[in-house]
Amino acid sequence: MRLTVTTWNINSVRLRIDLVLRFLAEARPDVLCLQETKCPDDAFPLKALRGSGYEHVVFAGQKGYNGVAILSRFPLLSRDCMAFCERLDARHISAVLGPEAGAAAGLVLHDFYVPAGGDVPDRDLNPKFGHKLDFLAELRAWGGRRPSGPAILVGDLNVAPLEHDVWSHKQLLDVVSHTPVETEAFETLRGEAGWVDTARLLVPEPEKIYTWWSYRSPDWAAANKGRRLDHAWVSPDLAGTVRDVTVARHARGWERPSDHAPVTLTLEL
Repeated sequence: MRLTVTTWNINSVRLRIDLVLRFLAEARPDVLCLQETKCPDDAFPLKALRGSGYEHVVFAGQKGYNGVAILSRFPLLSRDCMAFCERLDARHISAVLGPEAGAAAGLVLHDFYVPAGGDVPDRDLNPKFGHKLDFLAELRAWGGRRPSGPAILVGDLNVAPLEHDVWSHKQLLDVVSHTPVETEAFETLRGEAGWVDTARLLVPEPEKIYTWWSYRSPDWAAANKGRRLDHAWVSPDLAGTVRDVTVARHARGWERPSDHAPVTLTLEL
């Protein structure tokens, strides 16, 4: 059985609902995990998404900020949301695939939106950066308690951890998302919990991989100054099932796009 799971920071699900529907029609992933939906629960476009063939949807949102959602072609058995840093700010949601998912039944899906951290990489000068570091620390503590069994963790994790996950390692060492304090914390928490970085499992360095291109660039495609901020991890028992990880770069060029491209993980179960 082939299982496809896409992660995409959509940067407002209501503003870009047509892009979501377009992607679902073209790519047809089994599961789509969204971040930064920027939508309170009572305004979530559930009808439109279910109408596209994704009957099973769980979400957690708030007005104007953050927000996460999981859309699935298979029934979802549960919905759980964790709070980090004593904030109920809709940065995590998880669900379990039901028996109808066949070989994927029982697989746990985690969808995360890690804080971006602002512009100044100093927790004393920038509370947003401090919040990000605290979030990563709590994610590390949670990761060590992760139950055994097949699981996938995806999302906009807002860290480009490796040298070739950014367009210029040297120039971005003091830029939030690629500073040593972030990348070291990120790789430590991933390694301690045993999560497998599927993109780098298939495409090792030094090949560049980007999933995000700034709105600030007048010609993002030509400049190609990207970063790999969106990730798909699997538990060790799923590492041997990983077949493909693709970045739908073309979606970054759609009209009024998100600054993130969809990233799709394919497993053979």
